[in-house]
Amino acid sequence: MRSRIFTALALTASLVGLAAGSAKAADFYAGKQIIFLIGSDAGGGYDLYARLLSRHMNRFIPGNPVFVPRNQPGAGSGTAAAFLASVAPKDGTMIGALFPGVIIGPLLEDRSQTLFDPTKFQYLGSADSGTRVCITYQNSKIKTFEEAQKNKVVIGASAAGGSTRDYAYLHVNAAGAQFNVVSGYKGTTEIFLAMERGEVDGMCGLDWSSLKSQRPDWVRDKKINILVQDGSDSEPELDKLDVPTVWTFIKNDEDKKAVDMIVSQQIFGRPYIAPPATPAAQVQILRDAFLATVKDPEFLADAEKSRLDVTASSGQRVQAVVEKLYSTSKETIKRAKEIISPPA
Repeated sequence: MRSRIFTALALTASLVGLAAGSAKAADFYAGKQIIFLIGSDAGGGYDLYARLLSRHMNRFIPGNPVFVPRNQPGAGSGTAAAFLASVAPKDGTMIGALFPGVIIGPLLEDRSQTLFDPTKFQYLGSADSGTRVCITYQNSKIKTFEEAQKNKVVIGASAAGGSTRDYAYLHVNAAGAQFNVVSGYKGTTEIFLAMERGEVDGMCGLDWSSLKSQRPDWVRDKKINILVQDGSDSEPELDKLDVPTVWTFIKNDEDKKAVDMIVSQQIFGRPYIAPPATPAAQVQILRDAFLATVKDPEFLADAEKSRLDVTASSGQRVQAVVEKLYSTSKETIKRAKEIISPPA
């Protein structure tokens, strides 16, 4: 009898302690700010998604903390990722929005050291898992990907590590495109302007959802030629426009494996993270808040008004995909590195 009473008391104490711990974690955000570090320039697709999320997510966090968006562009989100890994507070009061390329980057770059380990980040979720496209502007002579395989095309791109540069070279090395890649643009907004001025023909590695939100008139008024779509699966909207998939133009099986690895990052097309070593209680609160936000009618109405597609993935799913990527064979990784690099 004493043993049963002792066990019951111990269990009760344990449950009370667990409840108190949960309440303490829930009260943590009362009166606090959450700095939302955005690893891109203002006005781009990643910025628009992050600011949309920041307008709504606090409603689903006990204590209703104030979200403060802050842009920190550079190195294809690498600057923001390094800050989150090393300098940012590890208590759940700072989160980040990164390019997916910076998460897969350490696998594909030849640096002996990196400033962060993507597998150590705590993934809160992804707002979109979309398809990317290659486009040319209306004044370009190149209207189809087949023409791009036969004629020189000037393609604008960001710095190394950005999707616009990586995907441009992907089409050169794996699909035979005759792209002359001009890199160094700060972001998609600058490349759009360069296309309008006639400095470049087009760009690659652009999210279809970003194109629709940033330049809806280009899509509506057919001011662009959509050469090819990149993704593990085809996009129904683009299928209706008869836009071919990249798989149509890749003949080598090893190249297909490498390209599949590269485009798998699109599963977490708009990833949001907490720094390494953020307490599990705070991570769970943020993950739950993210999932509640992306299902919220008010949020979805705001997204539709902003012309932003939402195809969300949970933090657990994104975490699992990242871990799978980092278990890829050395041979496939080696070929993927070659595919996104300038031809020798």
